[in-house]
Amino acid sequence: MMDVAQDLAESTSDVTSNPKYSKFTESKCESISWESCYYCPCLKFACISDFVKHLRERHCTREGGSFVCRYGFNGVCPSLPLDGVSDRDYDAHVNKYHVNQNSRGMPPEWSVFSAAQNLPAVLNDPLRGKQVNLFTKKWGADFVEKSHIPPSTYLPDITYHDFEKYISKIGKRYRRHDHFTMQQNLHREGESLTCNGIVSTSPTHGVSLVAVPEIFLKESLNLQNASTFSQVFPGIMEKSNGEERRKTGRVVQEKLSHYLDIVEVKIAQQVSQKSASFFHAMTSQDAIMTEMQEAARRVQALRAALQMLHKSVVIDTFRVLCFAKRRQNFEDVLDKLCLMATVHKTQPMLQLLLGTQDYVAALDLIGTTQEILTQELNGVHCFKHLPMQLVEMEKLIDKMLTSEFVKYVTGDLNRPLSDMLKETDSTCAEEDKLVCIVMGLLRKKNFSFVDTYKEEAINSIRAIIKQQIIEFISTSEREICLTGTGEEALDLSIAEWISLLGKLTVALLIILERVQAVTYIMEQTTAAAGGSNHGNQSIGVNNEKAVNLIDSEAFLTESDRACVAQKLSELMNVVCQYCHRRCANLVAPQSLEKATATVEEICRLSSLVEEFSVACEDICGIAAVPLKMALKDQAIKFANRFHSERKHKLRLLLDTERWRKVDIPNEFQKLIDFIEENDISELTVKRSSTSFLSGATSYWHYEDATEMPPASPLLLVESVPYTLVGTALLLVQMLCEYCRYGQLLPIVAGYLSRNVVDLLRTFNSRSCQLVIGIGAISVAGLQRISSANLALLSRALHLILWLLPKIKAHFESLDPTSVAGYEIVENDYRGHIKELEDKIHTVVYEHVASELNTWDARPPIPSQSFRQISRHLVALHKTIAPILPEKQMQTIYSIVHRNFKDKLREKLLELGIVKNGGPQQGVVTSELTFYMETLRTLKALPVEELDDDILENIWEFNSCQ
Repeated sequence: MMDVAQDLAESTSDVTSNPKYSKFTESKCESISWESCYYCPCLKFACISDFVKHLRERHCTREGGSFVCRYGFNGVCPSLPLDGVSDRDYDAHVNKYHVNQNSRGMPPEWSVFSAAQNLPAVLNDPLRGKQVNLFTKKWGADFVEKSHIPPSTYLPDITYHDFEKYISKIGKRYRRHDHFTMQQNLHREGESLTCNGIVSTSPTHGVSLVAVPEIFLKESLNLQNASTFSQVFPGIMEKSNGEERRKTGRVVQEKLSHYLDIVEVKIAQQVSQKSASFFHAMTSQDAIMTEMQEAARRVQALRAALQMLHKSVVIDTFRVLCFAKRRQNFEDVLDKLCLMATVHKTQPMLQLLLGTQDYVAALDLIGTTQEILTQELNGVHCFKHLPMQLVEMEKLIDKMLTSEFVKYVTGDLNRPLSDMLKETDSTCAEEDKLVCIVMGLLRKKNFSFVDTYKEEAINSIRAIIKQQIIEFISTSEREICLTGTGEEALDLSIAEWISLLGKLTVALLIILERVQAVTYIMEQTTAAAGGSNHGNQSIGVNNEKAVNLIDSEAFLTESDRACVAQKLSELMNVVCQYCHRRCANLVAPQSLEKATATVEEICRLSSLVEEFSVACEDICGIAAVPLKMALKDQAIKFANRFHSERKHKLRLLLDTERWRKVDIPNEFQKLIDFIEENDISELTVKRSSTSFLSGATSYWHYEDATEMPPASPLLLVESVPYTLVGTALLLVQMLCEYCRYGQLLPIVAGYLSRNVVDLLRTFNSRSCQLVIGIGAISVAGLQRISSANLALLSRALHLILWLLPKIKAHFESLDPTSVAGYEIVENDYRGHIKELEDKIHTVVYEHVASELNTWDARPPIPSQSFRQISRHLVALHKTIAPILPEKQMQTIYSIVHRNFKDKLREKLLELGIVKNGGPQQGVVTSELTFYMETLRTLKALPVEELDDDILENIWEFNSCQ
């Protein structure tokens, strides 16, 4: 590689040293002067001024007030600063460096030697990363780092022992072949010398270079070194005699001559052996020279063709390009002048746009003008004060937009409420003006206008509430003072209070619709400013009411548009929540607690709140939580008062109850029939003012009192007769009232359902205390608790159990989470009924046991004990038969009959009477026959238990004992 570079350098130096080449370059340099241009060779100049003018027009650029010379390679003058100079300095520069130079060199022409590359880029391997020690390495075999290649796992490990068999086989053949080859070479050399006529007569013929000492073959043979000198001239300095030194010198000289002869003989042998290669190289050199002459001739012809092409085609083409460039420059200057004229008209145009309230166009014009002044008209002195004026104008527009927005919002929200009837297309006044203002604020990225509108809307709502209260008080004849917030001082009646709330909700809905309309316009304007159409999907506004938006390009980013949209959404939520809180503050005062509100008033209040909440939810899409909670609090207070009154009334009725059956009014029978055929929730549409049982609400009435049917002693429920006490009828009426109020007031349906459970538990526990716990003897003045009292209470509990699933289903349809305690109440009632039946069994068993204890199996028959037992059974039947149904009565008598048999078996076992056919067995059989005849007469037992199996069962049991 170094040899090739050296050859190229030598050939280049030979060419440049050629006198023909030097003469050509000198003539070329002498012909180039100010009469021609390096880069425009087709142009010739008659004088220096033309050349200077050409440089100023074609090879000079003006940047601001500075001139930059471009007369140089790649359009850069090496003698002029890059920042440029003034006009005078530019002329001095041209005269000094481009006109008055006696000799100017040719611009560098590109050749293969002009190609260059960065050394690190050539030497660094991009696949191997950065090399730290690149410039510290030495060129050679170790320049490229050797990478360790791991042995392949697919190749076996080859050792020397694997080749022992091959070496032992081939070794003999190779040595024989080597011996023959050596003999042939020696023979061939002898023949060649004999053929060439060379006869070796030199004593050094056949002597090898081994006879020459090694020191003479080294490159570093320095006789100035003492050790080297002593090896070349051994012992010459040790001789003290001059004659001996001369003899030694002659011997050394002969040795050196002998060594020189050996080397010359070897060189002659090498030259004789390589003579054929030398003559071949000379022949090749002649062929190469012939080819080079042919190549030079072709290159000369090609250059002549290119020069002709340059004169005929390139010069004219470049001239056309120069003219096109000059025309483009003229057009650029004209455009620049037109742009300056347009910028000069910016202020009058701004005044015109502000007069038409086109704030966005005015702000766009300011921004565009500022951009033009910064980029295209930079350095123009006539516009040096215009940027500051535009900034002040922009601040003025910002203040104007803010004041106009506040003025518009105040006027729109404080319009008279009667104007709502005159508004047809939109509830927003001067829609176009609002769009212009909002678009301008968005263009200024002044997003605080949403908060400003929120504050104005809240202030307007506060003023509307105060105004409505003042107008309502002015129409009232009572003297009412106001608090500082404009609310009444708790002196209004419930009817006036509800009427005030109704008017207030209407006024607030009008304000909310106005806020919604303005918010909708602002949303559409924001969407248009952001380049989307999301504004047409505003909540609660028909998409048919399209907003007339101004034509403007999108200038809001997606993040800014989302920020404004979120603020507008929060605006509606905050305003609606504020309305709910203010109305809730009106619902919350204690004036409702001072008076007793009827259910109609609570229902009217609930309907007002529900209508207002639904309207607000349609507007803003959120539920009215504060107002509904205030309504629920008032409804719960009403429900608490209602429940406490009914609970107290039930306690009074139970304490004064004599536990005697009463006649069933026809209205109550109709009520039960209606509940049986229909849902209990439909009672709300079948109510009237007819009195029922101490002024209770009736559910059916007749126009003529003579048409009313008489009262019935029994109540038929699904064809099952019920004999009841008056408290049970009132309890059913109370339960129906709870269901009706739950239907009218769904907001407290769950609370009323839990109150029903509490009322039923109260009735169950108190009736158990009075009847089973014989509390009625001391409270109501009863002499004793009879079986009739127990049976009447049992029938009342059965009636409640029949009604309980219907009540549960009714409240479950209103509030599924409020029926958790009905199963427990049902189990308590069934347990209470079982205790009542057990109490009847206990009373009868005590009478039967006392009579059997005194009985003895002896005549007369029937005995007095069995006669008393029959009387007790007949009295029990006479007492409970008109009250209890036949099936329940038979169940009671079956248990009494079983207890009788058990007691009789104990007595027979005690008396020792067995089934032996004796007289005592006959007495027992006669007594049991009398007992069974009594039961058959009463028909108190099922038919299958009225046979004579008792005669056999008694004795079988006795024998088993």
